[in-house]
Amino acid sequence: MRYSNILIVLMVCGFLFGGSSTVSAQGGMWLPSLLGELNESDMKSKGLQLSADDIYSINQSSLKDAIVHFGGGCTAEVISDEGLILTNHHCGYGEIQSHSSVDNDYLKNGFWAMSRSEELPNAGLTATFLIRMEDVTEKVLVGVTDDMAKDTRDGIIKVNIDKVVAEVEKEGYGATVKAFYYGNEYYMFVTETYRDVRLVGAPPSSIGQFGQDTDNWVWPRHSGDFSLFRIYAGSDNKPADYSPSNRPYKPKASLPISLGGVNEGDFTMVYGFPGRTQQYLPSYAVESVLEVVNPTRIKVRETSLDIIGTAMQESDEIRIQYAAKQARISNYHKKWIGESWGLKRMRAIDKKREFEAEFMKLAAQKGTGGYDKLLPQFKRLYGGITEYSRSKAYYEELMFYGADFFYLAFNMVRLIDNYESYQEGGRLEGMLKRYDRFVQRIYKDNHQPTDKKLMKSMLQLYMKGVDKGQQADILPLMEKKYKGNWEAYVDMVYALSAFSTEKKAKAVLGNLNASAIKKIKKDPGYMLTKSLMEAYETKTKPEYDRMNNEIQDLLRTYVKAMRELMPDKRFWPDANSTLRLTYGKVDGSEPRDAVTYKHYTVLEGVRAKYIPGDREFDLPPKLLQLLEDGDYGQYADPKDGLLHVNFTASNHTTGGNSGSPVINADGELIGLNFDRSWESTMSDIMYNPDICRNIAVDARYILFIIDKFAGASHLIKEMKLVDVPGKAAPKSDGQMKPNKAKE
Repeated sequence: MRYSNILIVLMVCGFLFGGSSTVSAQGGMWLPSLLGELNESDMKSKGLQLSADDIYSINQSSLKDAIVHFGGGCTAEVISDEGLILTNHHCGYGEIQSHSSVDNDYLKNGFWAMSRSEELPNAGLTATFLIRMEDVTEKVLVGVTDDMAKDTRDGIIKVNIDKVVAEVEKEGYGATVKAFYYGNEYYMFVTETYRDVRLVGAPPSSIGQFGQDTDNWVWPRHSGDFSLFRIYAGSDNKPADYSPSNRPYKPKASLPISLGGVNEGDFTMVYGFPGRTQQYLPSYAVESVLEVVNPTRIKVRETSLDIIGTAMQESDEIRIQYAAKQARISNYHKKWIGESWGLKRMRAIDKKREFEAEFMKLAAQKGTGGYDKLLPQFKRLYGGITEYSRSKAYYEELMFYGADFFYLAFNMVRLIDNYESYQEGGRLEGMLKRYDRFVQRIYKDNHQPTDKKLMKSMLQLYMKGVDKGQQADILPLMEKKYKGNWEAYVDMVYALSAFSTEKKAKAVLGNLNASAIKKIKKDPGYMLTKSLMEAYETKTKPEYDRMNNEIQDLLRTYVKAMRELMPDKRFWPDANSTLRLTYGKVDGSEPRDAVTYKHYTVLEGVRAKYIPGDREFDLPPKLLQLLEDGDYGQYADPKDGLLHVNFTASNHTTGGNSGSPVINADGELIGLNFDRSWESTMSDIMYNPDICRNIAVDARYILFIIDKFAGASHLIKEMKLVDVPGKAAPKSDGQMKPNKAKE
């Protein structure tokens, strides 16, 4: 059977970019404000019972009013009319850790507030709701032309954005404007941010992080990855700073929770704030990711994780100190390994090149806008930027994911270098208070022997991996002076630097003046960090930025060209931490030859993985007893009588979707998104619905842990439980549609 050239292109695009088209509607992260225009009929054909207005509306309460941007990096959802929100255990991990100590080890034992007075405040934690989104492309691009220099274009756009945002801020809301399709379109997001968010409940890590590193990004999975928080507001239900007198937030909408479970083929949608995807990269970019960027970051993080993992076994104190950092480093280390594996297995570079060949044919046929010159320019730029990308990766891993010393020193150098401007602007006192809190936070979770090992190993990797022309000037000098003995050099830095202990760092902040700064600039920690920063700022960043800016301009034209040359295809915009909806179906998978996975796991599978006393696979005695007794209550699956733990679906998710609700066709919560299978990590660059699966905690397992395990039935009473679609569970006043509070 012969296909026309355009149909072949559409099929390739559907695979490469995962967007809806006449060929395939699977995949994509869609702006909910455009569902009525683009996707409602397709979603209904797959089983959706709601209207586009039920999902997103600015005139009435809708599902969007129950979706929360949690802490700026994860998603949460409102699940009661009293401001109770649900997110992942790993999203609340930093807060759980910050309240933990050896005496009150909430990471190990879990935490459950049995009354409102026991709910724990979290300084700096926020919960943001979207009020509305608007297409402001015309306003933002006033005065902009395609032939403008990038700096000129960016300057005009910034001025226009500031005007648009200023108008909305008069309403008393926050507002941001984000670029879509690499700057071909712009949308404004009007938001309301609550600043009093309290920890309500979290299972022990043996449930919330069951399997930890071994099971991370892996299916089958058996994790209870959830935690509970509550939003508090002032007496007017508006955002307020923490106060004991604040009241639980009264939401516009909350999600009912289904006890009906999931079946293979069921319609699902995930609503949340996906962080970043790069579906439109050319083949040369994917080649750079596979051959340079991912291998570099993987190698550096392996070194960090080995050092931290060994230290965490020494004592409970060190384990608690490094728990959050270890999880943060490990998460993307394993993700990058899986991403690289998946892209290679799916022949991503070859498929991109096949698409590019068809793109070039269409560009030549239509002779539009010089589009046939785009790919040769990409090839030239990616050929030049590769070495700078490698150096950038080493620098960022060293400075921000290695020794705490560097992270602290980086910020202290910034403070010292900006001392005069802060003083002249009247900001110095406030900055000193801010840095004092920062120092305290850093050293709360710092073990100096481990920190020293990290610095030594990371410096050695930097010296071996970064091109000599881009290295910090001080390092070859120190290598020569200490005859290659990096341990001796690191010992000297920690012994003499004012940044090496909390007491010394706070003494600097308490006596910061022009005279003290002269002395600090001779400090070995300052000199080392400053040299690393200067090398990056002067030898790497300028060339990297120059070429990357050209690449971004080309990508804007490249995506514009795709949309012009392929008018029958619908291209979804890459994720950028704005509210999106993706939809798919509950589905198992066949990721490799002779390997078939069903779509769910059960509690018996948790017992099969159980290893008494193991860091990753131990279990609380009470959970084992409940399993032994088969005491699942109303949370057992109605078909098989088992307690379902996790399930998979073909929703297109990424980082930032952690904590997103998985919602059924009737608008009910059926699961909590927390991960992807290892085969799916490539979906940030290339989505394939036959392989890519998101992983969710079954809502019934969450309820079981809260009720049967924790005994926190008072929380269950807040929620709206639905037995079957449209029918309340016993002793509940739940409802089928999103719970709509009176406005």
